[in-house]
Order: sequence, then C-alpha cells, then structure tokens
Amino acid sequence: MAVSSPEVRPILVVSDATGETAAKMSLAALAQFPQVAKVLSRRYYIRTEEQIQEVLREAKEKKALIVFTFVSELLSAAMQGGAQKMGLIAIDLLSPLLSAMSAFLSASPYAVPGSLHQIDTDYLGRVEAVQYTVKHDDGQNLSGISQADIILVGPSRTAKTPLSIYLAQFGYKVANIPIVLHLAPPKEIYDVDPTRVVGLCIDAHRLVEIREARLKKLKQAVPGYADLERVREEIDYCREFYRQNPKWMIVDVTGRAVEEVATDVMSWVPVKVIGEKRK
Repeated sequence: MAVSSPEVRPILVVSDATGETAAKMSLAALAQFPQVAKVLSRRYYIRTEEQIQEVLREAKEKKALIVFTFVSELLSAAMQGGAQKMGLIAIDLLSPLLSAMSAFLSASPYAVPGSLHQIDTDYLGRVEAVQYTVKHDDGQNLSGISQADIILVGPSRTAKTPLSIYLAQFGYKVANIPIVLHLAPPKEIYDVDPTRVVGLCIDAHRLVEIREARLKKLKQAVPGYADLERVREEIDYCREFYRQNPKWMIVDVTGRAVEEVATDVMSWVPVKVIGEKRK
C-alpha cells in the first residue's frame, strides 16, 4: 500500500528590499515545526501595488502563507487589505515594530527600502580591516605593518590569528608576528608606534597542551615543539623581549576566550572608532 506524501505548505516571503531579514525570521520560526513539510520562497524588490497583486494571485493559487516587510504604509495596507479580500493569511513583520519605535522615539521613520543593508563607510571600513588583517597574518607583508592599528606578537599557538580576525571585525587593521626562540624579531616592529603593539603570553603547561593537540590533529611530530622545557624557554625569551619594550601592552591569554582578550586590547589601544584618525 502506497504511503501518501505529506502536504507541502508554501510560504511566500515578500519584501521591498532583499527580504533577507524576513526570511531569517521566518526560518527561525519554522524551525519550531520540524514535523511539517514546508517550502519558503522569496519575492523581493516588490515596490508597486501591481507587483503586490501578482504576489497575492500567486499566494491564492498556491494556498500560501504570506510573510512581508514593507517600510511604506501604503504598500503594507495594500498587501494586508488584498490578503483579507482573498481569504489569505498575511503577516506584517515590520509595521508594528516601526509604529512602536516611532511612538517611543517621537520621530517618523524615513521609509527607505533596504536601509538596514545599505553599504556605509563603517561597513567598508570593516571589510578593509579584515582584508588587511588576512594579508598581514603570521608575519606576512611586514613592510605594511606601519598601517596597522594593532600589532600582536607572541609565540606560536597563543591565538594570534583568531584574535586578529576577531578584532578586524570591529574595524581594526591587525598584523600579527610570531616570536621565535633565538631569532631576532623583524626590524620593522621597532618602526611602529609602541602603544599599538600587544605582547601575548601564556602558561607553559597550557601551551604544551595546545601544541600537543595541534600535532595530534595534524598527525605530525615536530621535535621540541611541545616539549615543556623548550616551551618554558620560549616564553621566557618572549617575556624578556617584552621587558625591553615597556610601552607595549602585555596580555596573558591563559584559559581566556578570544572575545575576553579582545575586550582588553580594545580598551587599551588608541584607536577606538572606525575611521577615527590616529592619535
């Protein structure tokens, strides 16, 4: 005996912009109904009443639920009114929020479609910061570190790269440079503002654990890399190097999350706002 497949419930996400926000909210809600077969489709850049009528006809034909976001009150009313006439369910995600905020802020919304995702100077600044940080990871392109807002230094496996990328998302251009036992640091590091340099240190036992896990994952054996005495020597070498540069910030990363360390760094470095001129 053939088993009938469950009915698929269609949902149309309609927006005067990309519909990305409405789609994400809808998917979050739909996750609460895993037992129901459903399909979500997006209809975006709907900005005229004629386009709304087309969407309503499609929803009527498919017996679909409509989820919409319009900043225009006229378009919202047209969608809601048309859905009621056709016996459809239409959910307005944006208008109730805009009305509440307008009353609370004693101001009228601009009603500009897509305002949430406009590319502004802050966004471009963050993109530029991430690109710079990737290009200056692990001692690369040292000739360009004079442009860095933050320079991280420290021994291998002290979270320099993830910390760099995390900071870059706040608009900081970050370069990171490994400190290697018995090797002189690059001369370029002495040409930058010392208040922008952050030295990372860590407990030797914890660093051994991190390096052992790394070698196990890579299925490699590197002599001395995870040896406790060797690691202690590396850390002592770094600390002596830091002492020779008293204007650097020193941060212990032992057992701390990247976000926590980043908060300390951002509270210390002179650059606080994207686009702010260097002090």
